[in-house]
Amino acid sequence: MDGTNDSTQGNFILLGFSDHPHLERILFVVILTAYLLTIVGNTTIILVSRLDHQLQSPMYFFLTHLSFLDLSFTSSSIPQLLYNLSGHDKTISYTGCAIQLFLFLGLGGVECLLLAVMAYDRFVAVCNPLHYLVIMNPRLCMGLVLVAWGGGVANSLAMSPVTLNLPRCGRRSVDHFLCEMPALIRMACVNTTAIEGTVFVLAVGIVLSPLVFILISYGYIIRAVLHIQSASGRQKAFNTCGSHLTVVSLFYGNIIYMYMQPGNNSSQNQGKFLTLLYNIVTPLLNPLIYTLRNREVKGALRRLLLGDREVQKK
Repeated sequence: MDGTNDSTQGNFILLGFSDHPHLERILFVVILTAYLLTIVGNTTIILVSRLDHQLQSPMYFFLTHLSFLDLSFTSSSIPQLLYNLSGHDKTISYTGCAIQLFLFLGLGGVECLLLAVMAYDRFVAVCNPLHYLVIMNPRLCMGLVLVAWGGGVANSLAMSPVTLNLPRCGRRSVDHFLCEMPALIRMACVNTTAIEGTVFVLAVGIVLSPLVFILISYGYIIRAVLHIQSASGRQKAFNTCGSHLTVVSLFYGNIIYMYMQPGNNSSQNQGKFLTLLYNIVTPLLNPLIYTLRNREVKGALRRLLLGDREVQKK
């Protein structure tokens, strides 16, 4: 019972930032503040998109799902991190670790696909505006969202068991603040070259393929925008697409670094802080990006907060 490869018999220890104890209290305050702001910001986007009748378009339907996704993604690991930062107990159960890994991989995969869906939505809106609502009908929008969620779950079902079933020869210390795939692969006491190759191939499908689709979509969008005669029309197109493009850049900049090189080659400390950025900063900034760059969302916020008084002033 005590010298086996079976890691299901006890808890894992999340080392997190324990090698920087002077940072733990500071990180606790900063991360707690960011987490609360993330909840407020994304919940606000969901409520505004649902309650304001002027935001009942495909773009805001997808934005609602993105905000819900960011809430779920952040909540899958940040509460555990805050618990570990607040005291000496750094443990997580095997079941908790498995759930965390499954959610982290699954929700990350869903976001990759959802951002590609949102790029297609912007492509149709800019390149075929007269038929936008006909093409992006409610049935198609729901189907695209279901494909994104299904693809993310399938990605996690493929990657999670492979990672969790690696022999660890009794090793229980995870050199990370969450049960994340590269950290769990590093714990294995066998050669993981084949596993890393499999992970790389799956990552190409779930990470790079949507990114290529997004880049192609924006190639067509830029060409269409350059043919718009009015300066105001070009500005409006760049504003709506600029928000999505900023979110894509933030998201993919981190995830490509982490998951396209999952083994021992990357700096572990650098990986922790990049994962933290990916896990808390990006979901925190997404509502701000869409709010600050979008007049419709700002107008909906004013109507939601001020009600008829704002309408009466106009």
